[in-house]
Amino acid sequence: MTHMEPALIYKALSNDTRRQILEWLKNPAEYFDDTPYVREGISFQTGVCVSDIQIKSGLAQSVISSYLCTMLNAGLLESERVGKWTFYRRNEKTIREFAAYIQNDL
Repeated sequence: MTHMEPALIYKALSNDTRRQILEWLKNPAEYFDDTPYVREGISFQTGVCVSDIQIKSGLAQSVISSYLCTMLNAGLLESERVGKWTFYRRNEKTIREFAAYIQNDL
């Protein structure tokens, strides 16, 4: 996404679990065990593995994958593939742009 699209962000933020995922990813060390990441030489700067997000949420993997896709399409998340795993982290640039939009334009 080259520019912020508020409508997609509103849709992504309209779900409690998606908002909760954003909260978890804001400070992953508070919500996830980093032991397996350290063992693999990965830090939370890479992101949090989709399977860890799924386990924490208690929802089906297909549901979480759909939620992550919605947030990715809205620009709220970035993803990085490492081997067979996909890691997600917040896209702070888009979040800042959206906050400025709310503050200045809405």
